[in-house]
Amino acid sequence: MKKVILLFLFLSLSTIYSQTPDTVSSNWTPSLIASANLSQVAFNNWSKGGDNSLAYSFGVDWVMEYKSDSKWSFKNQLKGDWGQSKTGSDISKVTSNNLFNETVFTYKIGWLVEPYVSNLIRTPITNGYDYATSSEDPIVTFFDPGYVTQSIGFAYEKSEIIQTRLGLAFEESFADKFALNYTDDIETTGEIETFKFETGLESITDVKYEAFENVLYKGKLRLFSGFDRLDTWDVAMDNTITAKVNSWLNVNFTYLVVYKVSETIKTQTQEAIQVGVTYSIF
Repeated sequence: MKKVILLFLFLSLSTIYSQTPDTVSSNWTPSLIASANLSQVAFNNWSKGGDNSLAYSFGVDWVMEYKSDSKWSFKNQLKGDWGQSKTGSDISKVTSNNLFNETVFTYKIGWLVEPYVSNLIRTPITNGYDYATSSEDPIVTFFDPGYVTQSIGFAYEKSEIIQTRLGLAFEESFADKFALNYTDDIETTGEIETFKFETGLESITDVKYEAFENVLYKGKLRLFSGFDRLDTWDVAMDNTITAKVNSWLNVNFTYLVVYKVSETIKTQTQEAIQVGVTYSIF
């Protein structure tokens, strides 16, 4: 099943190469941004105390949009980030570990809201650990857990600042070694389920706002709930504020909020302030 999902991801990305050069140049809008962030402190014979530290992270944000005179439009976004930190003689610890691929087809019929179909894939990139308990036994790995969500509904895309959509959604959750924490049904006994299927509602809202000439805010809010638990919603809110120092140096503030009761009943947050190199490849 994992190979099928990965094949689907590859095919959804490779569609950008199936067009003729003229079609690509006239109808496709590509964007590929790569970033690298580094923080380092070193001491030598320092009388005031302290410890050497090193933190680094890498990110990619690849967007392909297709618009033409036809009624169909297409957008695919592949976004990932991965990083580690190390303090003194301690081991290197993973600090960011996320990958998602979002594909959206929209049919333009001239309404305020347009019909759409979408597919969303989410997974960790590498092994992740709970360092408070163990640095040797991972608690997640690539596509364990993995989430795939298909949605059909209506989208509002008239604004350059905010775009939102709401639809009927089908979410598949996959796990293997860590199924007990992510996909197992606690109401059943004698078997650990490695697959979970839910039908419900999904809402995704994207915001892109230039507060100042060199300060940009980008946010994505995703809500999902199964029909059997509409009183409890999964929430994922990704916020990024980028201040451009020059054409290649940025200061980034990121704040990620996740609430997913199948993982933990507590709200999860991740915050980072980074100075690093950002390069727009095209």
